[in-house]
Amino acid sequence: MNRKGKVLLVAALVAVVSMAFRVSWNALRDIANAVGADETAATLYPFVVDGLMALALVATLVLAGQDRTFALRVLGTYTAASLILNYVHGLVPDLHGRTVDWGRLADWDPANWVLVLLATSLPVGSIYFGSDLVAKVLHHRPTPIDPPTAYAEESTKIVSNRSTADLPESTPEPVAVNRASMPIPVPVGFLKSALPLKPVPSIESTPAASIEPRAVAAESTRPRRATGRVPEVARSPRPKRTFDELLDEARTATTDWPDAKLTAEGIRLTVHTSPKNARTLRETLRAERAGGAQAGQVTA
Repeated sequence: MNRKGKVLLVAALVAVVSMAFRVSWNALRDIANAVGADETAATLYPFVVDGLMALALVATLVLAGQDRTFALRVLGTYTAASLILNYVHGLVPDLHGRTVDWGRLADWDPANWVLVLLATSLPVGSIYFGSDLVAKVLHHRPTPIDPPTAYAEESTKIVSNRSTADLPESTPEPVAVNRASMPIPVPVGFLKSALPLKPVPSIESTPAASIEPRAVAAESTRPRRATGRVPEVARSPRPKRTFDELLDEARTATTDWPDAKLTAEGIRLTVHTSPKNARTLRETLRAERAGGAQAGQVTA
């Protein structure tokens, strides 16, 4: 609905409410006169009842949660009270000519007491409930809209609008694959039965000239760090010594050694040989020293 239609709708509502208030104002004024109100109080009495109904309606539109429920209850209570008083005004014709007894709204005493209590308590209730509703409306804080959600909806709308207007040309249709140009697979059994099989030449019967040379990755010239056992190629070119050569070196190096110092570890560090050769050299040198000592004793 456009703005003009809304304005006309609100204006029509105000007109209907004004006419309804005028009809209800006549009945409520006579009821106020019957319960002892003067001319001024009787004239203002309809504004107390129907005016609070309008205030409660506005509070219902503004408030939320429990406050809105409270405003709806106030609106319903005062609407029912105004309806009852208008109904009593229609049942008692003497109220129209002000000939009814003061404080007499019904012939049955209990009903009269209830109606007088209702008519006299509505102004007091209007003061209490009206003040409470105004305070709730003034202290009401509307629930803020979640910004990420709002921005997400707005961005979605922008993208949906931009996707149709910003494209310079339409998206090309997908290219259809020509299935006729694709080769048709043939069963393996059919090939075996239809084509003669040729023997596959073995590698030994193939001449070396027919084998095509393949590219081999170039070896890196950077020195590699030795990990674990050093390969034979990387070892020093020191010639391998025989056992006799090692024995001669050990004899020369241990000539001045006492028997206590003649150990396999000392020989190994001096001659630079393996632990096995060092133990063999130690036993040989000890045997030679022992044999030499025995020969000296026999000569003496």
